[in-house]
Amino acid sequence: MAIQHLQALELAAQGDWNGAHKLIQSYEDSFACMIHGYLHKVEGDTGNAAYWYQRAGRSLPANSLSEEFDRLYDLAKQI
Repeated sequence: MAIQHLQALELAAQGDWNGAHKLIQSYEDSFACMIHGYLHKVEGDTGNAAYWYQRAGRSLPANSLSEEFDRLYDLAKQI
């Protein structure tokens, strides 16, 4: 499933929030939930972002959007 994770992140990097969201919301694994949370963080919906990170067993990260993107992208390449 790593290819879908990377595709969603690449869509987000291209500014296609809707495309990234539509793709990732089809998956419920913990990494997809983190990406889903990241997308809502980008959107400015911290409550929804926190919910999705919590579903992944994590707290809402306090890092910047670009730092979180880089962290998720690096993780996606390792899967």
